[in-house]
Amino acid sequence: MKNTPLILSIIALVAVAALCILQLTSGKGKNAPVAAGEVSEAQPGAIVYFNLDRVLKEYDMANDLSSVVETKVQSIQEEINRRGSKLQKDVNAFQDKINKGTITSASAAVQQDKLQQQNNAFQSYAAQKQQEIAEEQQVMMNQIGDAIKTYLDKLNEEKKYGMIISTQGDVLPAPVVTGDASLDITDEIIAGLNEEYVKNKNKAE
Repeated sequence: MKNTPLILSIIALVAVAALCILQLTSGKGKNAPVAAGEVSEAQPGAIVYFNLDRVLKEYDMANDLSSVVETKVQSIQEEINRRGSKLQKDVNAFQDKINKGTITSASAAVQQDKLQQQNNAFQSYAAQKQQEIAEEQQVMMNQIGDAIKTYLDKLNEEKKYGMIISTQGDVLPAPVVTGDASLDITDEIIAGLNEEYVKNKNKAE
């Protein structure tokens, strides 16, 4: 019987990893920031800055949305793993028949075509779910970014700062590597964002 080789490469299982859902680390400057709850001493017209990494890490809305997306990602990943395991099991069973010579060449060709179709469907499904995850994350980041921008606009209407700069990074924050601690309004922003978030949640409920 002519042995139909199984092209195992058709089972290149797509491991859709739980995309990094916001692995954010806090960045710290060399000067101590304004204590939590305190209002910055920066005067109108001053150029102030805040640590965006800390805001994303300590903003309750960002954490809540991240948890929701992470749950969705985990559920999708479990389903992909289940389908991938089922496909691999079918391939192993087919390969075992080939190795033992318990299947005709004609039947082997039919089953191999069927496995190829299953694999194509699996690859398409995994790619679709990966796209869904990417869209979920993008929407989440847009929501967070919009909320932060809206709050900063509102804050600056009151404070009249000349400029508000966001800085990021741990080893060497950029664009603000270091600066006068009185110009760091990170704590004020975090407190204000969380206060607004609680108010909006209470209204929604």
